Amino acid sequence: MIEEPPLLRIKRAGRRPTTAQIAAFQNVPTSFVVDAMFGAGALSPTIKPLGDGLDINCQAAGPALTVDCGPGDILALLGALGSVQTGDVVVSAFHAHQGCAAAGDRVTAMLKNCGAAGLVSDGPVRDYAGLVEVGLPVWCTGLNPGSPHTKGPGSVGFAVQIGGQEVETGDMIIADRDGVVVVPYEQLDPVIEMLVKVKELEYALDAELKDGLKIPEGIQEMLDGDQVQYLN
Repeated sequence: MIEEPPLLRIKRAGRRPTTAQIAAFQNVPTSFVVDAMFGAGALSPTIKPLGDGLDINCQAAGPALTVDCGPGDILALLGALGSVQTGDVVVSAFHAHQGCAAAGDRVTAMLKNCGAAGLVSDGPVRDYAGLVEVGLPVWCTGLNPGSPHTKGPGSVGFAVQIGGQEVETGDMIIADRDGVVVVPYEQLDPVIEMLVKVKELEYALDAELKDGLKIPEGIQEMLDGDQVQYLN
């Protein structure tokens, strides 16, 4: 006789970015992070800040705590409350199910009380006014008033597929009004090193724009060279 599978599988805490690594991503635009990863890491734009960030803070950067709820169920998300560490961004895979909410104001309030820095889901959420009052940054696919189930099965701490990316607990999540980016744990130091260069280039260009830059030097050289054909 085959035994019933457990309702939840929870992987105990393992790898986690250092305090210095976490600090390196604070207040860094997601666009900078993607550039530092040579165009990689962005989750699908269907996952966006709640209400476009108009009524609630939409910036967070912290280690991922992964949750695989499955479609229409949040038992694993509730089970993850016991695993949240201060500063975690909870990444809850809802399998892109859009038929009901993947979280509401009470769940986000509990996540915040446990120390979470944000919630990312590939499903919709509900209780907009309550979510705004709670104030936890949320990235989701929209709003749906439907109630989810709490039956399981699900898992906490294992790799999940969400928004076209694989996310593992301990990866860094950086999220703002432009969207959500994941930096794999193994790539943290190289990306942080590249971020320094990206910032230098971006800030230098900003200064040139303030000084009236119209056409970048390289583009002007191309326009003046023999690689452009002008026709009358």
